[in-house]
Amino acid sequence: MSDLKKIIIDDREIEVPGAMTLIQACEEAGIEIPRFCYHERLTIAGNCRMCLVEVVGGPPKPAASCAMQVKDLRPGKDGQPPAVKTNSPMVKKAREGVMEFLLINHPLDCPICDQGGECDLQDQAMAYGVDFSRFREPKRAAVDLDLGPLVETHMTRCISCTRCVRFTTEVAGITQMGQTGRGEDSEITSYLGETLKSNMQGNIIDLCPVGALVSKPYAFTARPWELTKTETVDVMDALGASIRVDTKGREVMRILPRNHDGTNEEWISDKTRFVWDGLRRQRLDRPYIRVDGKLKPATWPEALSAAAEAMKGKSVAGLVGDLAPTEAAFALRSLMDALGGVTECRTDGAKLPAGDRAGYVGTAAVEDLDEAEMILLVGTNPREEAPVLNARIRKAWLRGATVARIGADEDLTYDVDHLGTGRDALSKLVTGDQGDLADKKSVIIVGQGALIGDDGADVLSVVRALGQSTNSDILVLHTAAGRVGAMDVGATCEGGIDAALGAEVVYNLGADEVEIPAGPFVIYQGSHGDRGAHRADVILPGAAWTEEQGLFVNTEGRPQLALRASFAPGEAKENWAILRALSAEAGCQLPFDSLSQLRRAMIDLAPELAEIDAVPFNAANPLPPTPTLNGGDFDSVVRSFYLTNPIARASELMGELAALAKSRDTQPIAAE
Repeated sequence: MSDLKKIIIDDREIEVPGAMTLIQACEEAGIEIPRFCYHERLTIAGNCRMCLVEVVGGPPKPAASCAMQVKDLRPGKDGQPPAVKTNSPMVKKAREGVMEFLLINHPLDCPICDQGGECDLQDQAMAYGVDFSRFREPKRAAVDLDLGPLVETHMTRCISCTRCVRFTTEVAGITQMGQTGRGEDSEITSYLGETLKSNMQGNIIDLCPVGALVSKPYAFTARPWELTKTETVDVMDALGASIRVDTKGREVMRILPRNHDGTNEEWISDKTRFVWDGLRRQRLDRPYIRVDGKLKPATWPEALSAAAEAMKGKSVAGLVGDLAPTEAAFALRSLMDALGGVTECRTDGAKLPAGDRAGYVGTAAVEDLDEAEMILLVGTNPREEAPVLNARIRKAWLRGATVARIGADEDLTYDVDHLGTGRDALSKLVTGDQGDLADKKSVIIVGQGALIGDDGADVLSVVRALGQSTNSDILVLHTAAGRVGAMDVGATCEGGIDAALGAEVVYNLGADEVEIPAGPFVIYQGSHGDRGAHRADVILPGAAWTEEQGLFVNTEGRPQLALRASFAPGEAKENWAILRALSAEAGCQLPFDSLSQLRRAMIDLAPELAEIDAVPFNAANPLPPTPTLNGGDFDSVVRSFYLTNPIARASELMGELAALAKSRDTQPIAAE
């Protein structure tokens, strides 16, 4: 590549793109540069000065490596590549001076600081600082901010790195945080004392390099060295964000993001981060059988026998819930097939085409948004349905992409060309001028709000035809983490959810968003005492997603493994194991005795599930003629962001956040 430049770092010559900053070039060379304000995914502030290096032949003072590009360096003597030193006496003295300066007003309260043990300031003071200070003046104090129920503030510890300000402004798209004052009077504050109005605000806890911003729900409950860390994936939405679940004993103490450029980069939503208290409350920890109209505790043999007896000789149907792992959906479908019944996972009524992966997943990957020049949103509100994906769309918009939308006109944190609210606007776009879509590299994102009506299949056909005519990739944005995996293993039936609810016995595998009418005998298998358990005649307690190994396929069709972080409470069992035991009781034993045997059978049926953490290519089938759409607006599928599933509804904190969001939306009206 012609833009590659040679540079000598600590007597080692490397070749890097000229647009790289010195701090990035040093990382390429395997040299660690300390930093507080610099972050790869935020704009450069250059205000902490911890990343100082010596530029040989440059000014007789250290330079901030985060704010200087390789191409700006002068060549050395006799045309030699420019040279940089990261461990010279000048650099060492500069780092000690910066650290001494940062600690002038820092309270040094590490023993009682919730960040202790995983604090950048603590680590870098040990590595690069000195063991004395020349300052004897009283330390400055600052007033703590009230940012809401999620982020606890200790602003006396703040070192004004402005990471939180840059994140909320650039990534989250809110403008409530900023820095005021100069010199000793400078402070990070919120506009007019407002709390943060974002469902991604918890990320500033991870970004803060000191203990100024910490997790309010987690504060003073555990130290990092007490926790067992498990890498897994998120199921609060269908993006499949990479997360780390930290447990202490049997309890989940916190959830943190992991870096994954293909899905969530290194952000997660607040629901993902703080939903863990819902894993402890309203849990089903023993089987129940309804006797004389009331649910009574039972043993496992009694409950399995009652369920098997109820299904004998009756028409049966299985419902796959939003949080069910693919293995459980496959086991349920296998059991229903053996009993002559049907299985349905499209519990919200979405008209997704069975067997056509390009139809129910699409042809685009999440990473395609980074290169997109035009993004069209159809019947979706990504800020509510997948906040981290919405941040990725915002990043594309900041880079210059155009975003257009067909659906309700809501604030998505970026400028949107609003083309209309429903089917008429989509028909007009198909038959009219498609200039931007056709001329630019485009991605069409179609949400479940466009697909849940009676004509959902027609809407999808029109969107796919539009994608084909404009050479655009299509991403079907799901709201349920378990939906794509269940579609992959064929958990669908002719007639959809209405046909399934017409059976005499309904086996409800965690489908708590479905209103099951009076009449059918209901067997409920799930983790929480939610709507499904209230309607049940037999309850079989299952594990939550952090309590069993499971495969989830995200909205772009990427299979991902969720690993067990803790164990289910009481007598609750793994979901696939319950179905295997019930099949033996019902006289149609399923042909697998272990999770590995089940997965082999599942991959024989759906080979794409073997491609863990890869996005399989989805071949688009020939499309039928484009249907004509009737009028009507697209519905919103997420009524309350914080209360979308049984785990979230069991969480006290999610309930508080939902009430807070509702009170914000209800604006006070002045008296006449």
